Amino acid sequence: MAELVYDKTGRLLFTREMKEEYTILFPTMLPVHFGLMARIIENLGYKVEMLTTSHRGIVDEGLKYVHNDTCYPALLVIGQLIDAVKSGKYDPHKVALLITQTGGGCRASNYIHLLRKALEKAGLSYVPVISLNLSGLESNPGFKMGLGTLRKAVFAMMYGDIIVQCANQVRPYEVTPGQTDETIRQLEDHLLEEMEHGRGLSFSSMVENFDHITAALKAVPVAGEPKVRVGVVGEIYIKYSPLGNNNLEQFLLSEGAEPVVPGLTDFIIFKIYNREVDVGIYGGKWVKKEACQLLKGYVEKCQKAMIAAMERAGFRAPGTFEDLRRLIQGYLGEGNKMGEGWLLTAEMLELIHSGTPNIVCTQPFGCLPNHIVGKGMIRKLKDDYPNSNIVAIDYDPGATKINQENRIKLMLANARGLTRQAAEAPARTGEPVGAAAE
Repeated sequence: MAELVYDKTGRLLFTREMKEEYTILFPTMLPVHFGLMARIIENLGYKVEMLTTSHRGIVDEGLKYVHNDTCYPALLVIGQLIDAVKSGKYDPHKVALLITQTGGGCRASNYIHLLRKALEKAGLSYVPVISLNLSGLESNPGFKMGLGTLRKAVFAMMYGDIIVQCANQVRPYEVTPGQTDETIRQLEDHLLEEMEHGRGLSFSSMVENFDHITAALKAVPVAGEPKVRVGVVGEIYIKYSPLGNNNLEQFLLSEGAEPVVPGLTDFIIFKIYNREVDVGIYGGKWVKKEACQLLKGYVEKCQKAMIAAMERAGFRAPGTFEDLRRLIQGYLGEGNKMGEGWLLTAEMLELIHSGTPNIVCTQPFGCLPNHIVGKGMIRKLKDDYPNSNIVAIDYDPGATKINQENRIKLMLANARGLTRQAAEAPARTGEPVGAAAE
């Protein structure tokens, strides 16, 4: 058994010896994106497993070891990790836990400390916790990701976005149930093999892979009339995680709707852009601002290539980050950047403008920024866009799935009613009250 080693602050380290013996567990948020990331880490010689468990016991574990004033995503993430360690599936003396740490203003930055405190309370203080961060907040001698791996991770996020965005437009209409998901698995194998052989990691090869992805998903046979499109926005974990939102996308599919979920790329650009905003508002080194502008420019270049590939294949493509910035003008200032910040409101505006006025805004307990820029902006959006059909759904330990689903069903019934009205009396949509006709 690997010897437990602590740093001078008393933090348990993940050592090189542990790399050979330990299984690294991490919670999922975006199944496709994180699945690609897990296999990239596996190819570095680590044993990793993405947790996909989803049952009430996870919430109970979180309530047992996390303060009840802490946000619901933290409770779920920590509950899922501790539930896995105690499940009997793993040797608790041979597992490590991996968790992201942003270093920003959100309480997500403190998850790692809450997790260690919870492990100690559960009698599991011998389980090492690995921080996955780009800020140099923590390091471990046995877990290192070089620039090459980080580059693969960035590409995995981009590939994950285009796969999910296109798949969501195919899955509701597939002739053979499950064919879209099987196509996604084949695409993941292809992309990982490409990256393992050093391919798919240049801009030109990324564009080729974008076209390969769109062609593969476009080839899935589809049939049926267009379904009611429903956008999903909110706090990032609850918005994407099936555990966090009680399998919201699957529920929408079962109700005959087409889920429309904004991608992760805008959030990544948003976080980079916020560093520029900090320098503008609070002052700082111009070098930092210029470095952020260069990085932001590259990711935006990748985003535009992704949008172009979707349009070439005939998929409905999202707008650019700059489109979102234009839409938010007059609603929120760029200083509103904690959590999802102004980006959340901008995503709702983009959905409305692109013909998806039916929106579920996922509201987790304890996320103050999300309530301000999500639920707090709904009245303003409805005033400006009377045909918008937005419902805020609360997610917390005491919320029942049936109540959440009933509220969404009411929203869907209203959406279908509005669709019938529009068919009977065609009218302009997606314009503010009093807007001039184009």
